[in-house]
Amino acid sequence: MRVIRDIEIAKSTLLNRISFEQYRVSHEMRQKIEEMFGEGLTIEQVVEQIISSVRDRGDSALFDYTRKLDGVDLERLGVSDEEITEARSKVTPEFVSALNLAVERIRSFHLAQRQRGWADFMEGGVGQVVRPLERIGVYVPGGTACYPSTVLMTVIPARVAGVSEVVLTSPPGKGGGVSPETLVAADIAGVSRIFKVGGAQAIAALAFGTESVPRVDKICGPGNIFVTLAKKMVYGEVGIDGLYGPTETVIIADESADPTLCAADLLAQAEHDVMASAIMLTTSEELASEVEQEVECQIARLDRRDIAARSLEERGGVVIVSDVDQAIELANFYAPEHLSLMVQNASSYISKIQNAGGIFVGENSAEVLGDYVAGPSHVMPTGGSARFSSPLGVGDFLKVCSLVELNDKALKALGPSASTIARSEGFTAHARAVEVRQHKLNPMG
Repeated sequence: MRVIRDIEIAKSTLLNRISFEQYRVSHEMRQKIEEMFGEGLTIEQVVEQIISSVRDRGDSALFDYTRKLDGVDLERLGVSDEEITEARSKVTPEFVSALNLAVERIRSFHLAQRQRGWADFMEGGVGQVVRPLERIGVYVPGGTACYPSTVLMTVIPARVAGVSEVVLTSPPGKGGGVSPETLVAADIAGVSRIFKVGGAQAIAALAFGTESVPRVDKICGPGNIFVTLAKKMVYGEVGIDGLYGPTETVIIADESADPTLCAADLLAQAEHDVMASAIMLTTSEELASEVEQEVECQIARLDRRDIAARSLEERGGVVIVSDVDQAIELANFYAPEHLSLMVQNASSYISKIQNAGGIFVGENSAEVLGDYVAGPSHVMPTGGSARFSSPLGVGDFLKVCSLVELNDKALKALGPSASTIARSEGFTAHARAVEVRQHKLNPMG
């Protein structure tokens, strides 16, 4: 791993992200795009073409893209009850028990987020009502790994919010089905319908609807660059929860931190994806050296060691800082998805952290526990968007309607000011709509 001792260099290299527009397509990906689409398209052009085709051709386009991009020839898009029953038989009781524990923790956390409406009609004449979205779409990635945890972390907050229908899409594996773990998690979490569709075509189907896939009000969940760009392009036709890039974690560690735990946490994030960012900010040169040795030792035992190694080589590293406060300043600058405090008196630093998707306090609070069973959704802002956005929660599945119910007293008090402002803007019809009501209240005035 890189070790950087100059803060400005750290900001311009390790802590400097690439945007979607700067995303570089590998030579292998360019070749695959040309083979699949018959010409050398950019990622944006590929996604635009897929969205347009799904919007125009519906299910036919979904079958075609699943055959072309996933190498699977489907008979139907929807997952049947029989397939879910079969999936149940393929997972262990321990897995189901673990999911049930996670469900309990996730539901309990999100129940505390529920919002209520309010009204002040006697004095202010205003209020608001809170309504859940009717139908939402959840995208769950597939490919190199399955993500039953993502099912729980997206579906349960929606159900707690009161969403009546949850539609889930996930790419089919080579056998033509969604992974048993994902199906079982979907069944336990209360998904209404499941479709074997992945990539940008799944996002397009959820946004516009097809003969099989219903149009939804909002799409949530993470995905690869094609999924993320598709969400960006359909926003406005449908709501989205956010634009998620590769996972990222920052560990702030002082001389008291355990190098074995620091290395384990860095590797846990690095194994996600070669694009993942696993970074440590530390006050200790000695710890940096020990963590580097631990990473080399532990990585050899990982199933996904090649992915983790490339991630750490290209996007991971260590920054040496003067003190914990400087580390927090850098963390606020970077605004990571996950921020782990592996320092003495860790909780005393929480008030200084402004920008992070999730804060993991102390060595027992492994970020991995947040991935699965702690309670908060692991769908968190990436790419620096923690500066202005939050983890997925109940509020993402609610909408607020403002109420105005003014009595005679309020109309008399507010009307003249409304009329004055309207006339200043040149809207005489606006002004008259108020003035005729005032005249009705006081014909002799």
